[in-house]
Formats: sequence, structure tokens, C-alpha cells
Amino acid sequence: MSQETFKPAESFQAALDRHHATFARMRDYLPQAEQLLVLTRECLASGGKVLWLGNGGSAADCQHLAAEFMVRYKRERGPLSSIALTTDTSILTAHPNDYAFETVFERQVRGLARPGDLVIGLTTSGQSENVNLALAAANDVGATSVALTGRDGGKVKDIARLSIIIACDETARIQEAHMFIGHWLCEALDAALAQEA
Repeated sequence: MSQETFKPAESFQAALDRHHATFARMRDYLPQAEQLLVLTRECLASGGKVLWLGNGGSAADCQHLAAEFMVRYKRERGPLSSIALTTDTSILTAHPNDYAFETVFERQVRGLARPGDLVIGLTTSGQSENVNLALAAANDVGATSVALTGRDGGKVKDIARLSIIIACDETARIQEAHMFIGHWLCEALDAALAQEA
């Protein structure tokens, strides 16, 4: 039985081709991205905060984007109120131990989110129960729920008030698209705040 020889250059090119195919459709998401910008500006202008949540690689993306808000992106500006619900190891271990992992973000949303806040859940499948319950809780408390998701949107598309669904079946490519939208949001906020100054 012959085994194919791994060819790094071919593998790299194949991954790049899949990335390009996903990003060739990014303009399709402009209306939703612009809506996300409006919601974020309204939230921050009214004294609200942006809460981020997700699992695995999406959890890391939440932390990354919350840091861009709180510290800076490109321009010098004040902090933008933002929290990643993926960073407190005591909560992330105590809650699943005492209750269930499915409600680890929901409990934080119920404790921290207020009307006017923005709760953004990242889930590449749209089927992550802990993300879906958290966004439903955001709706309950009067916050605005947003999902960055992929594939066909999963269950989350019927929960979030705004869903940006990356039409792709590959987790890595969906996450790359989510980070593009997140970075664009930071850039657009910087530009809007500079114009208002």
C-alpha cells in the first residue's frame, strides 16, 4: 500500500485557496457588519459595555477583541468598555463543577449584562449550547445579542438579534473571517471616534 508523500507547498497553497474562497464572499456580509458597527457605537455611546463569549479558538478570539477595545487598535483613544467572559478561570471551573458547562456563560451574562449592553457570541457551528443559552439570556435582560457564526447558522441564528453567518464549512476559515470582521469593527470605531473628537 503506497502512502502519499506530504508536500508542504501544496498543502500551504490548498489552505490559501480555501481562505481566498471564503474571503471572496466577505463583501456579502457588509450589511450585517455595518449593523454591528451601529449597534456597537450605540452601546458604547450610551455607557454600555460589550461582552464577548465563545469556546476554544473562538474564546481566544473573544479575548483578543476585548483587548483591542480596552487597550487600543491603531489610534490613541480612551478605553472602550469590553469584557471577555472566557478569561476568569475560577468562574470557568467553579460553575461547570457546581452546575453545568452549558450555563457557564449564561450565568455571567445574567450577572453582568444590563439593558443597552451588547453581547457577542462566537460559534463556528451555531450549535454551542453555552453560547446559545448566553445569547438567549442577553435577550431576557434587555441587552442586544449578536452571533458571529458559520455553516448554516445553526440554532444561534434563531436566537441572536443579529447573526453574521460565514457561509463556509471549515472551522479555521470561519474563525479567520470572524477575526477580519472584529478587526474591521475596531478600525471603524477608531475612525468614528476620531471624527467625533
